[in-house]
Amino acid sequence: MTTPGQPLSKSEPLTQQVARNIRNAIEAGTLRHGQILASTRELAQEWGVSVFTINEAMKTLIQEGIVVSKSRSKRMVNHPDGEPDRRVTPSSKPRVVFVGGYAGSGKSEFGRILARETGWPILDKDTLTRPVVEMALEALGLSPHDRESGKYLSTVRPREYEALISATNENVDCGLSAVVTAPFLREFSDDAWLERTVAALADRGAVVTFVWIHCDEDTMRTYIRHRGAARDSAKMANWSTYLDGINIDFRPAVAHVVVENSASSAPLKVQAAKLIDSFMAQP
Repeated sequence: MTTPGQPLSKSEPLTQQVARNIRNAIEAGTLRHGQILASTRELAQEWGVSVFTINEAMKTLIQEGIVVSKSRSKRMVNHPDGEPDRRVTPSSKPRVVFVGGYAGSGKSEFGRILARETGWPILDKDTLTRPVVEMALEALGLSPHDRESGKYLSTVRPREYEALISATNENVDCGLSAVVTAPFLREFSDDAWLERTVAALADRGAVVTFVWIHCDEDTMRTYIRHRGAARDSAKMANWSTYLDGINIDFRPAVAHVVVENSASSAPLKVQAAKLIDSFMAQP
């Protein structure tokens, strides 16, 4: 976790990228204790890297103790202490943590880790809205995976975020904190949206924290390629054009926390714990 003015990390070897992403998945609970990992060749195909890269990444994870070798052909997740300790106790003021970042930055993984550590519900835009969004896009005569067209951006996207904020408000009205994950690219650069959102949640008695997840371009591409989501096909087909259209130096136009998911950065779980500690230090 860094301050907004800290220099950006450099790109890193594929071995470290793969190891970190698998570590993030374990800490986020996507890969669970005792789960058998795919074979080396399957992982190499899944990540689009060499068998050597996978073996080197596994050596790192085995040294860390979060993966163990069961045989020459089997490796298992070893994370018995992965269950959260729920260190954040209920208070009179719910807290809403908005987690934003570019596609492939690791925002969903960080959100899951934060939710597991606190026991707070996680509200992810895609999870909440994707089926309805895909149906709406088809009804408009567009591809269900369109996330680039003007019609999507002007007609569908605003409704996605409206639904996300409505779900957030409902949790706060029940006295619950929440972790809210989405790209938030427009929202985090819109002073009016930021002020309106903070004021509306403050009126409901909630405290707001904004988090921006940063990672380098190569790491984003590796993760996006790995997850293979249809909605990312336009990005992958025109990667250079996509990069030209984003600002890797982007930061929210409001007080915020930067979480680094790049070379030499601390594990996301460590950065989540630091953020939680800052919550506990506040009244």
